[in-house]
Amino acid sequence: MFHITGMVSIMHTSIRSGATMVVMPRWDRDLAGRLISRWKVTHWTNIPTMVIDLLASPHFASYNLSSLVYIGGGGAAMPQAVAQRLQEQFGLRYIEGYGLTETAAPSHSNPPDAPKQQCLGIPFMGTDARVVDPDTLQEMPVGEAGEIIMHGPEVFNGYWKRPDATAAAFIEIDGKRFFRSGDLGRVDEDGYFFLTDRLKRMINASGFKVWPAEVEALMYRHPAIQEACVISTPDTYRGESVKAVLVLRSTHKDLVTEQGIVDWCRENMAVYKVPRVVQFVDALPKSGAGKVMWRTLQEAEAQ
Repeated sequence: MFHITGMVSIMHTSIRSGATMVVMPRWDRDLAGRLISRWKVTHWTNIPTMVIDLLASPHFASYNLSSLVYIGGGGAAMPQAVAQRLQEQFGLRYIEGYGLTETAAPSHSNPPDAPKQQCLGIPFMGTDARVVDPDTLQEMPVGEAGEIIMHGPEVFNGYWKRPDATAAAFIEIDGKRFFRSGDLGRVDEDGYFFLTDRLKRMINASGFKVWPAEVEALMYRHPAIQEACVISTPDTYRGESVKAVLVLRSTHKDLVTEQGIVDWCRENMAVYKVPRVVQFVDALPKSGAGKVMWRTLQEAEAQ
């Protein structure tokens, strides 16, 4: 509950509306499954990694999630394969939102009655969000990727005692002060925003731009993969290559190999995006908010 989503969007909102809260001391997928079943929980806001973890539980079939009428969250991208399973199995459309600490949590959210998969949603009320070229700062046409910027009442004033960082984080367009998110995305003809990846996460493989989030989303379609984190690995020829750090489902651990994963990827994505290195791990490092700490894996790889 130290997090804006946990404290404001869930705890404060529930108290304000007189709702019942089912509180866990820490995340435990099987305890969550039992509590949802027992208390007939109707609304669950979460980090997508929690949903992925619960669906991977060997006891999942014994839990009753039919009481849920709303499920959504943010903090990480919800893989389309997982969102599709929620819709087909439970009739639930995962409602994604988007924001940063610098925007006091959400700057965008999907309308609950008209969400789109793998989508950040539309800007919050009073928020002017745009997609611009990271270098020229010119606004990009509909459908073309660029850096997401936003102006609105939720945007912070600046970093504490870091004037240089503050100056680098803002630009002025049309007389408005816009915050540079550092995230790459695009906006469609309906005004919905879609995330490509973090600007600093891009992998440059022989001049080809590889966005880790895109490769991760594709890999979640593999039946053996429970969690995936894609990082860059040094390559003397290509400069950088793609590496996938994977957590396998307990039911598939003895059924797949690293090479088998690579072969599957070659059949399901462009060749330059295919991981050259695959590493199996028991768990991915996560923050207190449940986000996968890709920087930790990237720094370890660099060392």
